[in-house]
Amino acid sequence: MSYAVGQVAGFAGVTVRTLHHYDDIGLLVPSERSHAGHRRYSDADLDRLQQILFYRELGFPLDEVAALLDDPEADPRAHLRRQHELLTARIERLSEMAAAVEHAMEARRMGIDLTPEEKFEVFGEFDPDRYEDEVRERWGDTDAYRQSQRRTASYTKEDWKRATERFDAIHRRMAGLMADGTPADSGAAMDTAEEHRRFIAGTYYDCSHEMHTGLGEMYVADPRFTATYDAIRPGLAVYLRDAILANAARHTA
Repeated sequence: MSYAVGQVAGFAGVTVRTLHHYDDIGLLVPSERSHAGHRRYSDADLDRLQQILFYRELGFPLDEVAALLDDPEADPRAHLRRQHELLTARIERLSEMAAAVEHAMEARRMGIDLTPEEKFEVFGEFDPDRYEDEVRERWGDTDAYRQSQRRTASYTKEDWKRATERFDAIHRRMAGLMADGTPADSGAAMDTAEEHRRFIAGTYYDCSHEMHTGLGEMYVADPRFTATYDAIRPGLAVYLRDAILANAARHTA
């Protein structure tokens, strides 16, 4: 079974021009040619292309990709382990970045008074000021916003670091419950959702169960929040929302 260059481009989500370039530099030379001289790719070629695209996604230059794939001493199992290690590191970094985005949005909404250096230390490379206009427009007239501004006005860098670490721990615990197959309306998930609500109430503003359900719906409706939670674990935004709703129902029943 072999495939034309157009078919392979469609499979892999790359351009025909990219495949031509890979052929020209010897990175991915098709195993066959048709009678008319057209490129034909085998299953083995597709496997190699998958490896190439994996390393490219991780930012490897093409010459380094070629060196990795063409090393005669390479052990296929070691190669897979290396891929797994790189991918795991990438996932962890993306999770950290996504969490930083949420912290930045929350901090801007709550009002934060840190120096640029302290903001970087607490929130990483994401600047809360990027969200200032949106935060003020969405929440500036609410009691919650004004209350959070008063509460956080005296927060130090260490206060913010402790707050972000606590919030991260709650999210990780919720993700762990989801990974274990624990239903969102279970006692453990609802208890964690209640801890989530109490964290907000104790750190930023009075957060009723009704207000908390509104936040849960926002986590799913706003793609940025969804991406933040789903970067921790795919589907976590919906799972957290459902746990929040279940917890609210439990307390208002």
